[in-house]
Amino acid sequence: MKVSQKGLYSLQALMMLARHYQQGAIRIRDIAYEENLPEKFLELILLELKNARIVESARGAKGGYQLRRPPSEIRLSEIIRLIDGPLAPFGDAEQLQELIDRDDDRRALYEVFLEVRDAAAKILEGTTIADLMPGGAVAEKSKNGKKKRSDARVLAMTMSAGGHANHE
Repeated sequence: MKVSQKGLYSLQALMMLARHYQQGAIRIRDIAYEENLPEKFLELILLELKNARIVESARGAKGGYQLRRPPSEIRLSEIIRLIDGPLAPFGDAEQLQELIDRDDDRRALYEVFLEVRDAAAKILEGTTIADLMPGGAVAEKSKNGKKKRSDARVLAMTMSAGGHANHE
C-alpha cells in the first residue's frame, strides 16, 4: 500500500474540517491556507470527497465545505481506498487469496502480503479522523445539541514470537 500525495492532502483537508466540525462551511481558500495545500488541487480532491458523500458543500457568502458526518464515523480505510485504491500491494484480499490458492511455489510470499494487508486494513479501519485530532478525540455535538467527546483509540499491533503480525 502506498498513500499518494493526493491521499495525504485528502486526509489533511478532512482533519482541518474535523477541527471545525459543526462550525459551518469552510472556504477552500481557508482550508488550503491553513493546511498549506495547493488550492486548485484541493478543489479536485474536495469534489471527489463530495461525490463520495464524505463532505458537503454550501454556496454563497458563507459557502465552502464541511463534513457530512461526524469525524468519528469517517475511517481512514474509506478515504485511502477512495483516493488510492486497494490496501494491498497486489490488489485486494480476494485477489491475494486466489494467488495463495493457485500458486503453490509462491504461496508463502502471498500469505505474507495478505498478512501485511490484513494488519494495515485493521489499523486503518479502526482509525477515524476523530482519532487523529490532538488528544485523540474531537468535540462533537450529540443529537440533543450537547457536546460530547469521541473516545481515543490506542492502536497497537502485536507481534508473535515468530515476528508475524497477529490478525483476526
